Amino acid sequence: MAQKKILVTGGQGFIGSNLIRRLMKNHPDWFIMNLDKLTYAGNPQNLKDIDKSPHYIFVEGDVGIKQDVDSLINIEGPDCVIHMAAESHVDRSICGYSDEFIRTNIVGTYNVLNACMSAGIKKIIYVSTDEVYGSQDSGEFVKEDANLNPSSIYSASKASGDLLAMAFYKTFKLPVVITRSSNNFGPYQYPEKFIPLMITNILEDKKVPIYGDGENVRDWLYVDDNCAAIEMLVDKGVPGEIYNIAANNELTNLEVVDIIRDVLDINEDVIEFVKDRPGHDFRYAMDTSKIKLLGWNPKYKANKLRQAFKETVNWYLDNEKWWREIRSGEYKKYYNKQYNTEAPSQRSMLTNEDNSKFMFKKKSFSDSKKIDETEEEKKVEEEISEEKPEDTDETEEISEEDTEKEETDEDEEDDDVEEEDEEDQEEDDEVEV
Repeated sequence: MAQKKILVTGGQGFIGSNLIRRLMKNHPDWFIMNLDKLTYAGNPQNLKDIDKSPHYIFVEGDVGIKQDVDSLINIEGPDCVIHMAAESHVDRSICGYSDEFIRTNIVGTYNVLNACMSAGIKKIIYVSTDEVYGSQDSGEFVKEDANLNPSSIYSASKASGDLLAMAFYKTFKLPVVITRSSNNFGPYQYPEKFIPLMITNILEDKKVPIYGDGENVRDWLYVDDNCAAIEMLVDKGVPGEIYNIAANNELTNLEVVDIIRDVLDINEDVIEFVKDRPGHDFRYAMDTSKIKLLGWNPKYKANKLRQAFKETVNWYLDNEKWWREIRSGEYKKYYNKQYNTEAPSQRSMLTNEDNSKFMFKKKSFSDSKKIDETEEEKKVEEEISEEKPEDTDETEEISEEDTEKEETDEDEEDDDVEEEDEEDQEEDDEVEV
């Protein structure tokens, strides 16, 4: 693939960080920009190992704030935008955090699509979920053209994003590609999600809370398989098309617990059944024949699925500090409330004011092209920059002719001042976005 400039929204999260790491490994000449709000699930540690790469830039910003999105996309002009920033945990959308789902998943998606249209972006990949289809009966596998039937506020907000993306394609011919993946698991997944919750609870000698009777069915997809599909769609994805991404690894929640226990070599019962959540879909299942026609196939399926679970368990064993730091503070409050383990203390919610501005890291796409400069060239540039302040007095002088004009034409003076203010504001916007 040719050199590309890629913007990933939500790149500090679980799937986003895995995707960025894969793209940088497989395409060392690509330049990756990462726009992330750093919510509770966005962890700077997830990409700490590549943070200093000249081909990577992190920008702290909020897709829910139009200025944040407009400024970055218009200034940097990426070749492709992979929009995966989202509030994604169904339980949180039910238990009091639903405002953030509407703001990020719907308003944020609109902001990204609108900015991409204004900037003339050539490819947008909107990352969605199988949950927009709703629950499926046993033996049914839903195709991309099926009606949307979301059950939760989370899935409804994602379905809204899907509809917005298709509307931009149909109305404005914006080159949008939509992916809908099944349940992901793997390294760096926030421990509120089912599999890392199970692993970390067992490692802390705690019971694993299971909703209802534990017979709900999910099609489990190892995160790197999902990232491989998204990577392929950067070049092969057809605008206006939707692609289901799944591995046909259907398991009940109880079967997943048994696999984790087996990998950890634990025989004792670790399950604590809890009251089922409202609107809990029983089964998700998708037909993936469409994306397979493009050449994608999951690596971790059938007899290799256990290997993916083992790699995931080993990652949490090897990165205990990462998840132990998370399983305190805000996470602990949420866990106590959701599973009624003790009376929760007051929750804190992010507001617009908390994320009203962000600053570009002092590195851009053009900087990556300069990494091979010699030390001598750099010294010359430094000497030139040191000489520049000596010329400032001349540029600041006002001629007598200009002064006379200001005294005789007040209206023109006002217009000039307004234009200068606008130019100053534009310069500020280029630095502080």
